[in-house]
Amino acid sequence: MKANKQVRLSYTAKAKEIVSQMSLEEKVYLMSGRVSMEEMLEDFKERHYNWRPYPAGGNDRLGVPELKFVDGPRGVVSGNSTCFPVAMSRGAAFDPELEERIGHAIGKEVRAQGGNFFGGVCINLPYNPGWGRSQEVYGEESFHLGVMGSSLVKGVQEENVIACVKHFAFNSMEWARFKVSVIADKRTEREVFLPHFKDCVDAGAGSVMSAYNLYHGVHCGHHDYLLNQVLKDEWDFDGFVISDFAWGIKDTVEAANGGMDVEMCHTKFFGGKLVEAVRNGQVSEEKIDESAVRIVRTLLAFTEADKDTYGKDLIASKEHIELALEAAEKSMTLMKNDHHVLPFSKTETKRIAVIGGLGSKGNIGDHGSSRVFPPYIVTPVEGIKRLLPNAEVVFDSGEDLEQAKQLAKSVDAVVFVAGYDHDDEGESVTNEDADLKSGGDRKNSLGLHTKDIELIKAVGPVNPNSAAVLIGGNMIMIEEWKQSVSSILMAYYPGMEGGTAIAKTLFGDVNPGGKLPFVVPVSESHLPQVDWDAAEIKYDYYHGYAKLEKEGIEPSLPYGFGLSYTSFAMSHASFQAVDDHIIAACEVENTGDVTGDEVVQLYVGFGNSGLDRPVKVLRGFKRITLKPGQKEKVEIACPVEKIKWFNPAANRWELEEMAYEVYIGSSSAEKDLIKGSINLH
Repeated sequence: MKANKQVRLSYTAKAKEIVSQMSLEEKVYLMSGRVSMEEMLEDFKERHYNWRPYPAGGNDRLGVPELKFVDGPRGVVSGNSTCFPVAMSRGAAFDPELEERIGHAIGKEVRAQGGNFFGGVCINLPYNPGWGRSQEVYGEESFHLGVMGSSLVKGVQEENVIACVKHFAFNSMEWARFKVSVIADKRTEREVFLPHFKDCVDAGAGSVMSAYNLYHGVHCGHHDYLLNQVLKDEWDFDGFVISDFAWGIKDTVEAANGGMDVEMCHTKFFGGKLVEAVRNGQVSEEKIDESAVRIVRTLLAFTEADKDTYGKDLIASKEHIELALEAAEKSMTLMKNDHHVLPFSKTETKRIAVIGGLGSKGNIGDHGSSRVFPPYIVTPVEGIKRLLPNAEVVFDSGEDLEQAKQLAKSVDAVVFVAGYDHDDEGESVTNEDADLKSGGDRKNSLGLHTKDIELIKAVGPVNPNSAAVLIGGNMIMIEEWKQSVSSILMAYYPGMEGGTAIAKTLFGDVNPGGKLPFVVPVSESHLPQVDWDAAEIKYDYYHGYAKLEKEGIEPSLPYGFGLSYTSFAMSHASFQAVDDHIIAACEVENTGDVTGDEVVQLYVGFGNSGLDRPVKVLRGFKRITLKPGQKEKVEIACPVEKIKWFNPAANRWELEEMAYEVYIGSSSAEKDLIKGSINLH
């Protein structure tokens, strides 16, 4: 029996009975993290953050288990665990079933490491792709975030580990994350920035983490509107809310009354201060009881449902590492392939040059709270050498352009590896003792480093048998250098087996089927502009591909785009409304010579709207695998609920009665879509 919402609610009476036997101090103890800042810093020095699960609460006398927190959107942070590709990479796979399997693997490793709570379902929407931490999320599109995040929630919780969705809400800046107040109008809030959180709550998530930032001038960690009114009352969330670590709440009374249930990871404002606030009437004991019941109910449901044993042999097991490799392979996104340069021939390629400093680097993402410590990492150079043991693989850092040119002339194929690492982007991490600063937002440029651009422009044209492999956590600009190289492969941060996946893709063992989970503009000015050090910022209704389409701007590459080593044809499209769903279908045929994957995408358009609405939005997708000549009928359903607009005057969702454009195809570009229409009344 799994601890789904119905099961959890069945524990309400038992939880209330237990809480009724507790003293005020015991109830408040449930709401308090038990890892001091000194202990956490000691972990950093001795090993690393969250090396062990971090405890909170518990009550031995009444049989209430501890909350045992384990972090990690790309795998379990505790110990030496499997490192999966970052969430942005997995978002490019557009494969919810794969993400659910990853959730199962992560859930098992959480249990094997001694945890029962997974703090790694990160689904914040990047308003601008420069947000350093956006590698932890699945892409720029709210619908896609909701589907993928819900799949991770389901997989993790099937292993009876509490899944925590974060950071609620409007968290998409690093440098200013502790001080910035985000402003948004009600439609933008409800239609763009909150739906994916509701999707994960509806999928049964047992916990939600608040954000560091402020929303309309109020800290999200004690935001009555977000935590009490929206999350708990309107969305009927039955779990508990935890604070972002250490600095997530700023005031005892405001946090407790504002809907915070657990202060993590240490007790600064709760504990004795909260007991005192109750005794002097600033916080009602009923409020404490509500939090205590939420915590006890959830912990009991997950603990008592868990009858499996999770041995240490599950951690970084062969099965989980193979899953990490599968995820990396499915995420590889082919952005350009002039003259079908890729895949390189394994038989004809006797000498290969790998050029660029990142080619020999184990590069799995940032060094913040999502950092995983796997038993090993395969670099791109190692991956190619292992795949082609009889070929000569020459690595060159690319520092000396003339030397790199001569090397490129002398080989059968050139692979440039360029992009970012943990110093360039990620959760902002500072260590004053070591004079260390890494991560943060990409506030200067969304393009490659100047030295990488100069390298590709100078050396790329020397050998037409060339590929640029991009490493990074979100969109990387390509305009300045894309004509200098024959092919471009986006590899994201591909996890511990990333080098293997890159090599297999370059040489045709893997046919790339990933799709861009973001738009690639011609100019950074086409994206929302952000002051990364702002004290206050307004988030508008449009961002990403929706913004470019609304403004009639052609992108360099559209959202949902990705090439393949084969070709696909879509035909016989049909569109209908059935039982509160829009259903689009088409026949997909592999018209090429090799087996490949296609991601069929459903978009709904609002050209007949009397409101300010996007040209169209993604509202469904399905990944399929087809052999050469194989055909398959693909049907995608979108609930009518997902095309409603939020009426701020009436404070409710409403359906416009009109003809909706419906599209099915292989990317958001009009040329890649078949268009239809459906009347909804």
